[in-house]
Amino acid sequence: MTALSILDLVRVTQDTDARGALDNSRDLAGHAEKWGYQRFWVAEHHNMIGIASAATSVVIGHIAAGTKTIRVGAGGIMLPNHAPIVIAEQFGTLARLFPGRIDLGLGRAPGTDQMTMRALRRSLQNSDNFPQDIQELQAYFAPAGPNQRLQAVPAAGTDVPLWILGSSTYGAQLAAALGLPYAFASHFAPEQLLHALQIYHQHFEASEQSAKPYAMVGVNIIAADTDAEAKRLWTTQQMSFTNMFRGTRGLSAPPIDDIETYWSPAEKMQAMGMLRRSIIGSKDTVRAGIAALVEETGADELMIVSDVYDHATRLKSYEMIAESAAGLSKAPAEAAC
Repeated sequence: MTALSILDLVRVTQDTDARGALDNSRDLAGHAEKWGYQRFWVAEHHNMIGIASAATSVVIGHIAAGTKTIRVGAGGIMLPNHAPIVIAEQFGTLARLFPGRIDLGLGRAPGTDQMTMRALRRSLQNSDNFPQDIQELQAYFAPAGPNQRLQAVPAAGTDVPLWILGSSTYGAQLAAALGLPYAFASHFAPEQLLHALQIYHQHFEASEQSAKPYAMVGVNIIAADTDAEAKRLWTTQQMSFTNMFRGTRGLSAPPIDDIETYWSPAEKMQAMGMLRRSIIGSKDTVRAGIAALVEETGADELMIVSDVYDHATRLKSYEMIAESAAGLSKAPAEAAC
């Protein structure tokens, strides 16, 4: 069976504040653990009032403290925003607190706008150092040598597993060259999904972390009692994408009855282009959609975003997704940690 995992946006809604969003995320992770999800990731986003995971490592600690077995991590940390030693210190600390449960997914995009990039003291040139920064991170997580003068305390020896995240073929090439597991962000950038996976599998070189390729595919899934109800719940995410194009990102909004009254034809085309691989519907619809996606991509794991406004309804969606996927088979693959 293809592994299922969760990417939580830690949404701040019109009915919750940031603390409520953080506690809802932790509550979802506790339920996901019982429903058989393999890992629970949050992502680094800055200057977005509707997303409460900017201090990503702190949020991971909050979630991990409320769970027992599920892997918790970043999907991802935008590494060019940071000195590698600082990320190693943060995630090494998490690995000491929650041994065997911490993942570190790495991206090279800024994850924000240019004004916020300047506030982060980030330069666009930092992205050019992405491969070298990853190798520097790996060195910090490895056991310290006898004469090693510079250490990311307490990261040495934790061997936190690294993932390469991507929405283009660049990440696929890098993950293959470094022999690392690869996660493709087709939940918002589906265009190059199949090409990137092909490159990754064809050019993968075994490494100390991974003997063979391991591919994760991001996908939006919303499950409800009927297709119609799931599509109504989906309008929350559709409005969020529309607002992004309008430059008016804000708090997550409750679903509406008719999305056609909200967006223009041009906005619809843009949003649905990004969301076109979404699976929205009843358990039967979701089951068929998951089966088709896994068959098409050969994914070892699906990273699921179920961007539902109401927390209880979101819990139901994730539970139904797990039930829908139960029993779907795939050629056996070793877990990436």
